[in-house]
Amino acid sequence: MKATYWQRGEALDYVNTTDETIPANTVVEIVSRIGVTGGDIEPGQTGTLHVCGVFELPKTDVTEITMGTAVYSDGTGITATAASNTPAGYAAQAAGADDKTILVKLLG
Repeated sequence: MKATYWQRGEALDYVNTTDETIPANTVVEIVSRIGVTGGDIEPGQTGTLHVCGVFELPKTDVTEITMGTAVYSDGTGITATAASNTPAGYAAQAAGADDKTILVKLLG
């Protein structure tokens, strides 16, 4: 099998298949992980989806999440609960029970 280099993979080309613009910095679930849009993506257009890096995201979990804990997107924010949620990455910094945001290192 031969391979041809395509791109670094820190950001991927992403086609907006919806009828609405996806705004910059929107979390997009892509089956088994999430990405974050790098700019507005118009309907039917290709834009950038960041899949590497550390992002500050809303935290919906009401418990403390320690650094290094696997975290998941529940469609609204980040939780440490895996069931029925999309893998997001891991906590890049501890977040207290009352914290409204959390730093997440994306899966890549």
